[in-house]
Amino acid sequence: MQKIKWSAIQPHAIAILVFLLVTIFFFSPVFFDNKSISQHDIQEYQGASKSLSDYREATGEEGLWASNMFSGMPAYLVSLRWSDGPVVWTKKIMSLFLPHPINNIFAAFLCYYILLLAFGVRPYLAIAGALAFGLSSYVIIGLSAGHNSRIGAIAFMPLVIAGIHLAFSGKRLLGFGITSMALALHLRENHLQITYYTVLIVSVYGLVQLIHHYQTKQLSSFIKTIVTLIPAAVLAACTFFGQFWAITEYTNYSIRGKSELVKPATQGEAGDANGLSKEYAFAYKYGVWESMALMIPDFYGGTSMKAFVQDQNSASYKALSNSGDNETANQLANYTAAYWGPQGSTVGSYYAGAIVIFLFVIGILFAERKYVWWLVPIGAFGLMLAWGDSFATFNYFMFDYFPGYNKFRSVSFALVMILFAMPLLGMMGVERLLTIGITKETKKKILIAFGATGGLCLVLIAFAGIGSFVKDGEGQLPVWFIKALSEDRRSLLRADAWRAFAFILPVFLLLYFNVEKKVSALGFYAIIIFLVAIDLSVVDRRYFTKDNYQRKRDNSFVANNAADERILKDKSYYRVYNIQGTMSEARTSYAHHSLGGYHGAKLRRYQDLYDSCLLKETQQLYKDAQQGSLDFTKYGVMNMLNTKYVVYGPEAANVIPNPNANGAAWFVKEVAPVNSPTEELKKTETIDTKQTAVIDQSKFATTLYDGISYDSLSSIRLAEFKPAYLKYETESSTDGLAVFSEIYYPKGWNAFIDGKETTLLRANYVLRALKIPQGKHVVELKFEPKPYLIGNKVTLASSWVVVLVVLGSIGLSIRKPQEA
Repeated sequence: MQKIKWSAIQPHAIAILVFLLVTIFFFSPVFFDNKSISQHDIQEYQGASKSLSDYREATGEEGLWASNMFSGMPAYLVSLRWSDGPVVWTKKIMSLFLPHPINNIFAAFLCYYILLLAFGVRPYLAIAGALAFGLSSYVIIGLSAGHNSRIGAIAFMPLVIAGIHLAFSGKRLLGFGITSMALALHLRENHLQITYYTVLIVSVYGLVQLIHHYQTKQLSSFIKTIVTLIPAAVLAACTFFGQFWAITEYTNYSIRGKSELVKPATQGEAGDANGLSKEYAFAYKYGVWESMALMIPDFYGGTSMKAFVQDQNSASYKALSNSGDNETANQLANYTAAYWGPQGSTVGSYYAGAIVIFLFVIGILFAERKYVWWLVPIGAFGLMLAWGDSFATFNYFMFDYFPGYNKFRSVSFALVMILFAMPLLGMMGVERLLTIGITKETKKKILIAFGATGGLCLVLIAFAGIGSFVKDGEGQLPVWFIKALSEDRRSLLRADAWRAFAFILPVFLLLYFNVEKKVSALGFYAIIIFLVAIDLSVVDRRYFTKDNYQRKRDNSFVANNAADERILKDKSYYRVYNIQGTMSEARTSYAHHSLGGYHGAKLRRYQDLYDSCLLKETQQLYKDAQQGSLDFTKYGVMNMLNTKYVVYGPEAANVIPNPNANGAAWFVKEVAPVNSPTEELKKTETIDTKQTAVIDQSKFATTLYDGISYDSLSSIRLAEFKPAYLKYETESSTDGLAVFSEIYYPKGWNAFIDGKETTLLRANYVLRALKIPQGKHVVELKFEPKPYLIGNKVTLASSWVVVLVVLGSIGLSIRKPQEA
């Protein structure tokens, strides 16, 4: 066993200390002012997950079904804890028990540092590369938005690739252990879009390694490494087995799955056949020229949140002040946003760093060719994917034919591929440059890199005046106003071009004059680390400010308002329909069972119902309310969803009671059979849902509901309610068909009459129904999903195995490094 020397540990200890200090400094209000990060998506998550969290706290069990959102949906992608404790604790230890979600930033630093070490980059250069990755505004903006799972998945992506590379570098045992744990950590974050991009990165890496091993006649070594890595991937996948099973199953029934309609109800979120629509998927895309913001963050103005009218020194403010027409000036003030790019609006630019891009060009010129042929193509590929329909020919092809690609929205997320590639190739390039030394030949290449980046900055400064600086739709504004607005936007571009040049120049000089060898190696590394950190963090502060924090106990977003208090006096079982937010707000779900919610993968049938039926009823309700003639008997879909209250504001007076809600369950008088989902949806729009049930006989045999009749004295009562369990007491003198105001989901919901399982039907396109024999009975509906009941056991066992494997591989690598 080797002796561990302090000199070998010291650089890594310094690295961890630097990462910790940067994390604490950047997020200082969390550590020193008792604040937390205010995240929009997390505020919505609080509403979406409230009922599940309350049930977990009260019983210690998982609710499995989110009954408070979209009238009910599986909890898989809302709030569900799996038995992956060993993996969870590994993350906590790796991130030094820092608070969530800040721990993801520290984890990103640490994992990218390990990645650079795996590729042979010296530790102090690796610190700079790690900071470049973790402080990119892509990561910081994602954190501010509450995309915690995305940023967590990104944080562990470098560690996955580090493990794979170690295996290909001859350290198969260590590579096996790190890959299995890294992939388990990555998968646990449960963001399959980032996993998809990770697979693309790894696939190109594997192809490059295959070509290299073929050319060097080492195919047997390649095969051995692959054989080593496959079990590591399988083992890691087993820690995610339950989640993957659940998500894969659920996807088929969500808006990301295949439509059952002949003609979709909408071209909005749900697509026309299989997956999302192009319009929905490409709504958050990057413009082609917007890629310049990777180096010049204000190339297109940076952010929509900044308005020149707020700056008294701006040309726009002065022009409006001197216009002499206050009414016109007030209207034009709405057009003074700094951002003028192709996106509708944006929090900020995804900035890679001027220094990073300069070093990326150094990497292209100096790094080992096989890594250049890996990282440059995946960077370019990620950039093109992020362009969405700004590069329609390529991305429409990808969307239509590339496996799985049409399941994801926000294509700008693909920029993670180039943001991953740039620091890695850049630091490998600098490492090789320092290794071979500064010569006349290497100086020529350094000058080329400087000319390509610093020179570009100077070109932008010199020729910024030729740009239009006018956003689509602004062309009709007064000429005098456009001139002032363009001047402000042009000034932003020039200022940021000068800024980029100012950061590139000192790094160029450090390399060109060989400061690392001639003056001080430590000073060289310290300056590089400092400049990279300052370059990125200053831009991050444009988009992540003191306004992104709130007091830890600030629950104002979900605090009950007067409307909530009025509704909560009713202790019965009902739903609330907030017509102000509907399908894009989960605040209502915090206090009530809601028809609406906030989720990127809601059930497709529920989306269809909203687009074709509920939306029309809502529009009719608005019209009726304006005419003072509300008649809830006309709103059959609202009634069948047990909508007892309609809300249109925060005040008690903004609550409209619905006396015609169908209740938790009811017996119908007749069945209207149809022959397809399309007919089922159309028929549901026209019926009296209290009297009639629509059933698709192409999916449910008539024998499951024949022989029914209606007893006017029949009764059905909800006796017990839990998220995944509902108990009803029924009484009828005839066989009857009961309809429940609960969303039908075919995987996991089972029905029992007096303890005997029976077949659960679907009625009215989205609801559950059940034939109940005459007499008194106890009906139970239980959600018993196999992905959780079985998959969770596999997850727990695999998580422990992964921990043991990684500890064993690290231990053996220390004892016998030559065999690792």
